[in-house]
Amino acid sequence: MGEVTELFLVMLIVAAFAFAPLGYFIYKFTKAGDKPFGEIEPHGDSHSMVNDFAEKAIGYVQKLLGKK
Repeated sequence: MGEVTELFLVMLIVAAFAFAPLGYFIYKFTKAGDKPFGEIEPHGDSHSMVNDFAEKAIGYVQKLLGKK
């Protein structure tokens, strides 16, 4: 029975270390008024080469399939 108790305590310590980053993130998120990483740019407002390439690739595939 002592082995089960020791295993429980070890697992509790491991879980505390595993979830510590989540607790820190929640602490920072609630402390900074819903902005844990400061001012960030909203999605869709910035120019991105990856987005342009994806749009071109999607358009090309649609053209090949006759969807446009």
